[in-house]
Amino acid sequence: MFNGTARRVLICAGIIVSLSMGIRHGFGFFLQPITQDFGWNREVFALALGLQNLVWGAAQPFTGALADRYGATRVLVVGALLYAAGLALMTVSSSGWMFSGSAGVLLGLALSGSTYSIVFGVIGRAVPESQRSQAMGIASAAGSFGQFMMVPVEQQLISGLGWMPTLLILSAMSLLIIPAARGLREDAPAAGHGTGQSVWAAAREAFRYPSFQMLMAGYFVCGFQVVFIGVHLPAYLKDFGLPGSVAAVALALIGLFNVFGTYTAGQLGARFSKKYLLSMIYLARAVAISVFLLAPLTALSVWIFAAVIGFLWLSTVPLTNGVIATIFGVKHLGMLSGFVFFSHQIGSFLGVWLGGWLYDHTGSYNVVWYISIGLGIGAALINWPIREQAIGRPAAMAAT
Repeated sequence: MFNGTARRVLICAGIIVSLSMGIRHGFGFFLQPITQDFGWNREVFALALGLQNLVWGAAQPFTGALADRYGATRVLVVGALLYAAGLALMTVSSSGWMFSGSAGVLLGLALSGSTYSIVFGVIGRAVPESQRSQAMGIASAAGSFGQFMMVPVEQQLISGLGWMPTLLILSAMSLLIIPAARGLREDAPAAGHGTGQSVWAAAREAFRYPSFQMLMAGYFVCGFQVVFIGVHLPAYLKDFGLPGSVAAVALALIGLFNVFGTYTAGQLGARFSKKYLLSMIYLARAVAISVFLLAPLTALSVWIFAAVIGFLWLSTVPLTNGVIATIFGVKHLGMLSGFVFFSHQIGSFLGVWLGGWLYDHTGSYNVVWYISIGLGIGAALINWPIREQAIGRPAAMAAT
């Protein structure tokens, strides 16, 4: 199906996002042991992870632009080194501001240089347009498989060794991104729709285009929902007396079904309108959360919810990036994907921080769940009118 270069890129990209996203998705298990050992409330931990998402998003357009221009390999190496340093320094971050620096700033920068926006730029240029949606779906599924594999491993390591040794082990594992990054070298300069555009011209064009603004708004909702659930679900379940193993299985199920969801989204995106698929995903999330809150809270209901929300978890990723590539081309895909992802991370920041803040002030996560439902309905509506076709450019503009 894919040529040799595309297969190499997909294998290496899959390894990279499996490690980077897999490690990150287990951060929720560190909330209670770290806050208990340091005597913090949940807002301190939530603020640091919220800052992580905000820094990740703010840096992503710049790391994406650097990868577009100088190659993804260099950016990924720096990202892996920052990842290892941030995880190691978390073990000695005994104050809120130190924890925000390691878990927030350093890991935020690391993630901006080691996740989807970086590898999608290479994938978009390595495969033809007819295969782009499938290729991005496969890479997204690899990240989901990393979550499925890493989440129970992290939970078991914390239970058996404690949270400090676990962070040091994860720090060493993150360095495996470096050898995989060599496989993302590109043999030719980027080409495609909008080849002659400068970075600044591409950015200005995108921000003036209503469909780009709609994609950013929808991705904001995606970030709010998934990061709130990923970080706060273990504590939410423990508050209701469910054992930690229920949360571990739930997060693993999210990762497992996310593999199928992202792969399926990539396949469907090659056959049907991506904007309509995005609308249906956001609406389905709102329905799934509503049913979860109305149903009796048992291990079974948690695992059913995890499977459903997992199928919808990152299925927005290949579709959103596919729409960006369709509209604007692939030369500046890393940067433009980064801008949309910044919106995602603003939502992530609000989701994780608001979850901690409202819990500390109300003793419940209910308000944040209700906000997630409303935002899901709003995202479904705002994705519907997106114009999913190549932007028209005068010949003179395309040549600049």
